[in-house]
Amino acid sequence: MNKNYQHVIEGISAEIAIDNIDTDQIIPTEYLKSIKKYGFGDFLFDGWRYKDEGNIQKDTSQREQNEDFILNIDPYKKSKILVVGKNFGCGSSREHAVWALRDFGIECIIAESFGDIFYNNCFKNGILPIQISQDKKNHVSEHIKENKNLRVDLTNQSIQLESSEIQFEIEESLKERIILGQDDIDITLGYANQIKQFESNRFVSKPWLK
Repeated sequence: MNKNYQHVIEGISAEIAIDNIDTDQIIPTEYLKSIKKYGFGDFLFDGWRYKDEGNIQKDTSQREQNEDFILNIDPYKKSKILVVGKNFGCGSSREHAVWALRDFGIECIIAESFGDIFYNNCFKNGILPIQISQDKKNHVSEHIKENKNLRVDLTNQSIQLESSEIQFEIEESLKERIILGQDDIDITLGYANQIKQFESNRFVSKPWLK
């Protein structure tokens, strides 16, 4: 990876201190009818953000909001970083959950652990999931009680607090996905020449495949 690349996520951070938030709570089943990858931000945490029942055909501006839910409160409506409990994104494998978080404006999620499929779906959609220990997460929680902004430096793999840094681990290939903004198609296209060469050789050795 080109070490000149820099990637910093900085902005309002909100905490939902609940363990085992599953993908159905992140984006309810009624919104899975659409396979578009965009337009789900208004339905993020639908059952918690609104007091009435959700409907993808209904204008969310006409719905009654839960004024106690953190993402309905200023300045957290503009949160870029979400701090959550253990096993975030567990449950079904719906990618819609990540699409909803991304469309709302979430760029980074900090948790003690994640559902495996959800974790990988984050990298495919440009969201950085950071897994840290409970002690480290407690330090982050204390920081954002006093300072709503948080700064994450992916290049140096650190969460920067007022007087300290918290280091986190991440696979180099996944780190590169976020920094370079790559999805599965981008990565595949990076091997275009090798694929073309493979196909050419295959047709020479097995001409009946043409």
